[in-house]
Amino acid sequence: MSDSLNANREHFNKIAADYDKRYEKGVGQLEDEIKASAEFIGLKQGGRVLDYACGTGLLSRAFAPRASQCIGIDLAESMVEAYNAKAKSEGTFPDKKEAYLGNITLPDDPSPEAFSDPKFYNFDLAGVGAGFHHFDDTTLSAKRLSERLKTGGVLFILDFLPHAPEATGAFGVTHNGFTEDNVRKMFEDAGCGGDFAFKKLKEPIVLWAGEKADRRMERNVFLARGTKL
Repeated sequence: MSDSLNANREHFNKIAADYDKRYEKGVGQLEDEIKASAEFIGLKQGGRVLDYACGTGLLSRAFAPRASQCIGIDLAESMVEAYNAKAKSEGTFPDKKEAYLGNITLPDDPSPEAFSDPKFYNFDLAGVGAGFHHFDDTTLSAKRLSERLKTGGVLFILDFLPHAPEATGAFGVTHNGFTEDNVRKMFEDAGCGGDFAFKKLKEPIVLWAGEKADRRMERNVFLARGTKL
C-alpha cells in the first residue's frame, strides 16, 4: 500500500466517529446540490449506484430517492462501519444500502477477489464524492470505476476546482483540484466520455471552520458526469 493510501486510511479511520458532525454544513450543502442536479447527473429512477470511497455515505444519501440500491466501498474500516451503522438506523441495511471494505483501484490488482461477485458490476452509476483528489492515479481509478458500469451507465465525480497547494500531502491529498480539461480527458480515457458535462457550483462550499478566522477550509466545487460508451 502506498504512503498516500496509508495516510488516507489512517486519517479517515481517525475522524470517522465525528465526521458527519465536523463537516455537517459542507456535506449538507453538497448533498443538496447533488439532489438538485439529478437531471444533470442522469441517474435513472430505480438505478443501482456504486458509491466509491463512500465515507459515511454522502452519495448514497443524495441518490437514495432515485436508487434501488447503493453499494459503498471504502478503504477505511471505521468509515465502512459508520456507513453501515447509519444504514441500519434508517432501516435500509442491507437491501438498499451496504458498504464493504476494500480498494478496486490498486495498480497490481485489477480484479480484486473480494469484489468479483456479480453484485459489484453492472451499475447504472459509479460515483466518487470529494475523493478523487486523494487518489494516486486518477486515470486508472476512473477506468476501474468504468469497468463496474453497464454500457450506458454514468460515471460521476464531485470534487474541487484548482486551489492553492498548501494541503498537498496532508491527510493523503495528492491533487490540488482539477480543471474541466483534466476531468474530460480522464472520462474519455476511461471510456465514459459520452454526453460529458461539467458544472461549477455558483458558491464555494465551507467544508469546515474553526473558532479562529484562519482555521477555515473553503473550496470551489464541480460536478462532472459522462456516459459509458
